[in-house]
Amino acid sequence: MITSRRPRLVKAGQYLALLAYMVFLAVPLLWLLSTSFKNPRELVELHPSFIPQHATLSNYTSALRDADLVHSGLNSLKVAVITAVLTTLVGLPAAYVLARTRGWISRFGLAYILVSQMFPLILIIIPLFLVLRDLHLTNSHSGLILVYLVWSLPFILWMLQSYISNIPRDLEEAAAVDGARRIQIVVRIIAPLLAPGVVVTLLFAFISAWNEFFFALVLLQSPGLVTLPVKLAQFVGIEGQIRLGPLAAASLLATIPSLLFFSVMQRWLTSGLLSGAVKG
Repeated sequence: MITSRRPRLVKAGQYLALLAYMVFLAVPLLWLLSTSFKNPRELVELHPSFIPQHATLSNYTSALRDADLVHSGLNSLKVAVITAVLTTLVGLPAAYVLARTRGWISRFGLAYILVSQMFPLILIIIPLFLVLRDLHLTNSHSGLILVYLVWSLPFILWMLQSYISNIPRDLEEAAAVDGARRIQIVVRIIAPLLAPGVVVTLLFAFISAWNEFFFALVLLQSPGLVTLPVKLAQFVGIEGQIRLGPLAAASLLATIPSLLFFSVMQRWLTSGLLSGAVKG
């Protein structure tokens, strides 16, 4: 039996392309890891080495102790978790209405969602700040969470309504015949089938709130309320002087919670996909 070498070459090329892509993604993170262990003298060398010659933990000590990174991280965690939960709770029933409602209301709602994403942040930040000031929500996590909720909701609505549209209406009609009310249909039938979509929504809302910088910079003035992205920006001095070592250590530590959150939610995402495949 003669086998062609072309499929093997194609497969080998695919693996090489995947390996190159993984290296492309890993090199910046590895360089950040290397920089976080270098002493100040190694950081200013004209020909820096990838592996630190004299590894030190002083950068991590400085980031955790002097910059109060833990407190800012807890602020970011609080804002991101509450934003993710509230956005999902608000977005799920609203997306169900958009997906199941026929007519001009649904079309107008979807068109409005797309249009709302076209406005740049710099265009709305001044009126947004004035509105929050009148409501006494500036310099507070409550106001920041409200902004993140409104800002993330359009994309989440668009994403969730596409998931709901793929669920057959026959399931809802059968439940309605059995006497289930609309809220029971959403909670007991639609929500379990939407497990992958809900997990993706939580991930998107959490990571968006965790990484957001501009709104947090404008709305939060008290040092005890600042979130992690704003705290990382403070490693750059007024004259552009960068504390490169502590900044690298702090940036590396800042990626850990989002990675842990993704690794935990990935299990739910995988189980939801497999459950949907078996039920279908």
